[in-house]
Amino acid sequence: MTIDNFNFNGKKAIVRVDFNVPLDDNGNITDDTRIRGALPTLKKILGDGGALIIMSHMGKPKGKVNAKLSLSQIKEAVAKALGVDVKFAPDCAAASDAAASLKPGEVLLLENLRFYPEEEGKPVGIDKEDPAYDAAKKEMKERQKEFSKTLASYADVYVNDAFGTAHRRHASTAVIADYFDADHKMLGYLMEKEVKAVDNILKDIKRPFTAIMGGSKVSTKIGIIENLMDKVDNLILCGGMTYTFAKAQGGNVGGSICELDKLDLALDIMKKAKDRGVNLVLGVDCVAGDDFSNEANTQVCSVMDIPEGWEGLDAGPETRKLFANAIRGSKTILWNGPAGVFEFDNFTAGSRVIAEAVVEATKEGAFSLVGGGDSVACVNKFGLADEVSYVSTGGGALLEAIEGKVLPGVAAIEGK
Repeated sequence: MTIDNFNFNGKKAIVRVDFNVPLDDNGNITDDTRIRGALPTLKKILGDGGALIIMSHMGKPKGKVNAKLSLSQIKEAVAKALGVDVKFAPDCAAASDAAASLKPGEVLLLENLRFYPEEEGKPVGIDKEDPAYDAAKKEMKERQKEFSKTLASYADVYVNDAFGTAHRRHASTAVIADYFDADHKMLGYLMEKEVKAVDNILKDIKRPFTAIMGGSKVSTKIGIIENLMDKVDNLILCGGMTYTFAKAQGGNVGGSICELDKLDLALDIMKKAKDRGVNLVLGVDCVAGDDFSNEANTQVCSVMDIPEGWEGLDAGPETRKLFANAIRGSKTILWNGPAGVFEFDNFTAGSRVIAEAVVEATKEGAFSLVGGGDSVACVNKFGLADEVSYVSTGGGALLEAIEGKVLPGVAAIEGK
């Protein structure tokens, strides 16, 4: 069943969204991208004449109530975005009366799902090494089923529109789907777009295909690098990873971030790229700072010769040219991870050059997918989010999908 061909008139729909939005110290939303992303799905249900029950997590309360992570803080923002009043259920597992009284066109927001350990389904307060862990895990799985059944009892239809948590087999993202038949569970519009975007990257490749992988550690990206190695024409590795590769080749990286236990892995990646004919693009120079701050003194130096007491904080001018040249002319582009510490305004140049090259290629007909929190923050900071083909809301979920893993949140709907 697809959301487009389902009529929600007279139905109650429980929708898993990802409203894990950033808040300031006063509980004000600093970036409402995720709320705006869910609006097409939520408005479709209300427009059809359905009643809407919204559920989400926020932060990592680890199964305990935490007022700083209460979804009550975003109730008014959700109401404003939807243009209707939003009721609030202060206990997501005790909302049956509130759900039962909902009339068509009305909205109920449930409290943070992760206030209950059953949402994540992990035993609390017991180590994996403990002999009693397996029994505790089994018991928690049963409790998770009951929790999921309770959530399911509130509605006639289940819609999953939370791609950001689709890689987790949580109560609200996967287990709940067991309590709805195939005609009464579906992906929301945002999820559909995310799944289609990943398919464009992995199954409908137009060449040349360029992947840009940033971030601080090679170890966190090895799965995705391995999976992409058989698919891409150009692989740009940037950000903090740069210095592990430089060190692996005998360079002096000063105080730059570097995984000393991954030097052999870096050399192995270089060999695989060469063996498979992949154009591996690594940084050759960097903007180094004498402190990890925006006000640091800077100098441009080779990534192979960074002075002691200095650390690479952005791609240098020659590296930027290499990146831009590899991106130009590409027909499929995946960007995950910045080229430097873009949060500091003085170290944004490398990431900006990547963003502008991706936009230029997109205008020439490329399909460009930008995903992962930092990359999304990059294109938003530069005001270029609307000039790429697709900006993914999923960080870990996107990476796992591109690694080729089955996402539980998608499989629970599609039956894969």
